[in-house]
Amino acid sequence: MMATLREGALLGLSAVGFHRLSYSDWRPDGDRAPDPVPVICVHGLTRNRHDFDDLAVALAARGRRVVCPDVVGRGDSDWLGDAAHYGYPQYLADAAALIARVDAPAVDWVGTSMGGLIGMFLAARANTPIRRLVLNDVGPFLPQAALERIAAYVGTDPSFASIEAVETFMRVTYAPFGPLSDAQWRAMAEAGVRRLPDGCYGLAYDPAIAVPLTAAPLTDIDLWAVWDAVGGPVLVLRGVRSDILLAETAREMTGRGPKAELIEVAEAGHAPALITPREIDAIAAFLATG
Repeated sequence: MMATLREGALLGLSAVGFHRLSYSDWRPDGDRAPDPVPVICVHGLTRNRHDFDDLAVALAARGRRVVCPDVVGRGDSDWLGDAAHYGYPQYLADAAALIARVDAPAVDWVGTSMGGLIGMFLAARANTPIRRLVLNDVGPFLPQAALERIAAYVGTDPSFASIEAVETFMRVTYAPFGPLSDAQWRAMAEAGVRRLPDGCYGLAYDPAIAVPLTAAPLTDIDLWAVWDAVGGPVLVLRGVRSDILLAETAREMTGRGPKAELIEVAEAGHAPALITPREIDAIAAFLATG
């Protein structure tokens, strides 16, 4: 079974007005109806929905409907008129609108970094529609040093003369994703840019997403109370070189709250790209469990 891609969009609402949210909607080919529980995949802070293209095709081939949004301010979604609203209250509201658009009583959630935190916040709420949760290299404790590393490059607005220059930048910036092929690096570069008025290329996100992140001095973030409120099954993937999801945090996640299943990815840091057969098969098996 193969996959059919449909492109969609919905309107989110912030304090300064409506904004357009783009998403990919992958479905199984043929007459077979998809599994009644859709999968929603949400990317990290500076990334976009195309990070999940390989996973979405693989899950759709297994009979799942997979919806992958561009979080507001990223990819093909609108930028907010007021950067102060780039934060989890807005992201959760938009996620609720997407779940309503999907129109299913329950969803499974796969989230990388920021997308995982969105899923964790949703899964901890009363009457959550999240059935099973996959967290890719993120957890309930975020170290200050890692946040400072991210803040050092988020919010810059580099310009590139060519796609080749973008690819070179991404090979350095996203090296912790793990070993990608030349074709995969090129696809990431092509999916992660916007054309500038002068014909050059910029990165496909609003540099102002960094405003809330850098508005105050960064400190460790403790979300263990949120983690302990999550009731459903959780799978955690951790890059062994990750500075965001520390080894001790991952171990503690297996012993408290929802008591997650843990898989470590030896060749990755923050965050595994979710493109290897091992990663894809592990996620598919976890989500297939009733």
